[in-house]
Amino acid sequence: MTKAHHVPMIGVLLIGVLCPPARVSAQQRPAIADQIAKTYGLDSFGQIDAIRYTFNVDLAALKVKLSRSWVWEPKTDQISYEGKDKAGNPVKVTYSRSQLASQSAVVKEEVDPGVFNDQYWLLFPFHLVWDTGATVEDAGMQKLPLGKGSARKVAVKYSSDGGYTPGDTWELYVGTDGRIRELLFKHGGTAKPSVVIATWADYKKAGPLLLSLDHRGTADGKPFHLILLECGRQTGGVKHLGERTVSCSRG
Repeated sequence: MTKAHHVPMIGVLLIGVLCPPARVSAQQRPAIADQIAKTYGLDSFGQIDAIRYTFNVDLAALKVKLSRSWVWEPKTDQISYEGKDKAGNPVKVTYSRSQLASQSAVVKEEVDPGVFNDQYWLLFPFHLVWDTGATVEDAGMQKLPLGKGSARKVAVKYSSDGGYTPGDTWELYVGTDGRIRELLFKHGGTAKPSVVIATWADYKKAGPLLLSLDHRGTADGKPFHLILLECGRQTGGVKHLGERTVSCSRG
């Protein structure tokens, strides 16, 4: 892939590129973008054969609560999913994104868009470097949108061309340690919620990767809570979940 794709998750925002695209030239982005990505382990991402995690969200604005589990193999772009479809029926499937056209309607219309959505929350810092369809601006020190104090604001604006919901904007508020403290999302389209403000907290290491597992805040002014569970990375293949898997489970 060469550009970011955007998708609403039953109304939740989000975007993602599963197979890392050609990186944006360093001359086209501020130095802070690379600094943030490296803080989260970008230089070691090539070691990763698979990432598994469970996405749990409570979105009061849309009266939505859901949980779904994934294994993503970035080198082959293979996805394993376990969760439910929109009708509440259990779904368990493994597929290659290169063969998406041959998959069922549920995979093409529900599962695959969900992949993009959920993975973006997990690995957003890397998309500062991966995504060719975004512009990154270093806006300097700004007041935090939720908490007290200030942090360095880095605004990520996606192109209005292509993707599921073009024109999305992500505003990151970054501490002196290079970690995201808070995030403000503005939807570029008409899908709801249109504005999400959330913390980035409960940091854990999963092998060489640094991940934030807890996000709390508001979505269109109503409570929003997203938890990422059982995050881990594998360097020995999806079927071997033993010593070569590093867990970052909450609790």
